[in-house]
Amino acid sequence: MVEDNKRLVRRWTDEVWNQGKLDLIDELVAPDYVRQDPAWPEEVQGREGLRQYVSTVRQAFTGLQVTIEDIIAEADKVVVRWRAKATHQGDFLGIRPTWREIAMAGISIHRIASGRIAETWDRYDALGLMQQLGVVP
Repeated sequence: MVEDNKRLVRRWTDEVWNQGKLDLIDELVAPDYVRQDPAWPEEVQGREGLRQYVSTVRQAFTGLQVTIEDIIAEADKVVVRWRAKATHQGDFLGIRPTWREIAMAGISIHRIASGRIAETWDRYDALGLMQQLGVVP
């Protein structure tokens, strides 16, 4: 079970985030999915909310590549320490494209239920991202 959960999260990272296969969300994510992120303006709920969220991020940050640095799983939780790189080429939270390359790191905790990602808690360097975009000093 634990190895299956890790495979699920690896697939989620590679195919949805890196390759943009948004149609896989229905297969990999629970219908009542919830994403917890204090840096995002609103809670992401359900598959459609998640599809819109991923689409928004991928459109704003082209060439997005998320690399899993560490992955640890126990029971129904999978913890991922990740790094991401991309170029800011689209509107993001009201920030016009800067054409700057960004790099950031974060940790995500995924709760798995019935073989699907049911909930995610994300923590990442949002201040560092805003500094790289030139929004804050």
